[in-house]
This record gives sequence, structure tokens and C-alpha cells, in this order.
Amino acid sequence: MPKDTGTKKSAPKNDGYAIVETSGQQFWLQENRYYDIDRLKAKVDETITLENVLLINDGKSSTIGKPFINGAKVELKVMEHRRGQKIIVYKMRPKKKTRRKNGHRQELTRVMVKSISSGGVAKAKKAEKAEKAEKAEKAEKG
Repeated sequence: MPKDTGTKKSAPKNDGYAIVETSGQQFWLQENRYYDIDRLKAKVDETITLENVLLINDGKSSTIGKPFINGAKVELKVMEHRRGQKIIVYKMRPKKKTRRKNGHRQELTRVMVKSISSGGVAKAKKAEKAEKAEKAEKAEKG
């Protein structure tokens, strides 16, 4: 039987994340990670703010927008512009001597997620807590 060395394995962090919409796609973003998205018109080391936030999870609770969350934003830092992997498209019609071969490489921008902020979400949660407290007081009195 193996001996217990006394070191505890750290539980995985329940980090927050956000789902945002950009360039016609939806991305699941976490802080301090990099992602490749379609080419953006921005220079390297420039900061970009995405305001089309569909969902924010802070590790404790989730907030879903209808369709977007008011005041929420995700800040990205442009790391580099690159090109994706080459894709080969080959079309052939049998018995017709027709062949067509095309290649494609998508233009991408690599970005680092700097921060995810909920903005108006905190105000909404405070209002909900105040309403719950008022209901509890009314229930106690009545």
C-alpha cells in the first residue's frame, strides 16, 4: 500500500468564464487564456473590448442575458496576427474527367483575455437581495 506523503491535491479552481459573440461566432472565454478568433482590425498590444456578452459565470452564480447582459464587457489584448491551418478542398466528378483542388488558410488574431466584468449584474443582484429581504420582513410581520 502506498504511503500518504501528507501533500494534499488542490481542488480544481472554479474559475469564472464568459460566453461572448464576436465575428458571427460564440466563444467560451476564461481569464488569462489566449484564443484564436477571426482577424480583427487592431494592432498588436492593443486592447479590445467586447460588449456582446451572452453569459457570465463567476464561479458561484450564472447570469444569462436577453440576449446580451447590460454593462458586461470582456477586455482582450491582441497578441499577434496569424494564419490558421491549411485546409484542402478537392472536388471530383467521377467519369467526367473533372477535378478541382483549392486550398484555404483562415486569417486569425490571437488574443489574451485580460478581464471579465459584469457591470450592471452586481446592481441587479443587490436589488434582488433587497427584494428578498423585504419579503422576509413582511412574512415575519404578517
